[in-house]
Amino acid sequence: MPIYQLHAQPLFPDPRFANPSGLLAVGGDLSIERLTLAYRQGIFPWFSEDQPLLWWSPDPRMVLFLDELYVGRSLRKRLRKRPYKITFDRAFDDVIGACAAIPRPGQGGTWITDRMQEAYRALHRAGIAHSVEAWSPDGALVGGLYGVNTGRCFAGESMFAKADDASKISFVHLCLQLQRWGVGLVDCQMHTEHLARFGAREIPRQHFLQLLEGLVEHPPPSLPWRFDPDVLEDLDRSSPAPPG
Repeated sequence: MPIYQLHAQPLFPDPRFANPSGLLAVGGDLSIERLTLAYRQGIFPWFSEDQPLLWWSPDPRMVLFLDELYVGRSLRKRLRKRPYKITFDRAFDDVIGACAAIPRPGQGGTWITDRMQEAYRALHRAGIAHSVEAWSPDGALVGGLYGVNTGRCFAGESMFAKADDASKISFVHLCLQLQRWGVGLVDCQMHTEHLARFGAREIPRQHFLQLLEGLVEHPPPSLPWRFDPDVLEDLDRSSPAPPG
């Protein structure tokens, strides 16, 4: 299949035309308008510093249906001890910077380039990208994640942890709050064992795009994003059985 060249006009080819690796197009820019359109169509940018701007729509697609969230017994116990203060959108710039800087096994660098950070910070200022932060008792930022919300779909982008379970606890809080707001799924994009342990699974791209088409037509949760003080009470409604 061909790889499409994007131009100045913020348009994308049908994501079903992506090649077997999921690569759909090259070029374009990282404007708010183009990024918003991309996420509404199930497309996301992913490239290294030495590469051109690449756009992807993989098949299959890794997603977490929020009513299938699985939280293991040991993590449940840890959550109930509330080791960290969890917040929304308090330190987006610091979170994305930490996600870019943290070493990852098998990766010599980061795809969260300076250009990407600048683009997602603009999305955050527009109320489209959001961060979750985990704070230690002494006020240090020890974990978190960020992603892009479109209607009733949240696309997770990256997470980091500098303390035990900080990213996991951030992720569970996010999922429980999103479920309260009627968000249907978290788009995990590509398979990782880490997210599979929470119940995320792969579905055909065609199925994902059909779901997404309906989800993006709903209004997003109202701004500003805040966690409900009692959101952890919903933990008992998450799946007690491990995924698979």
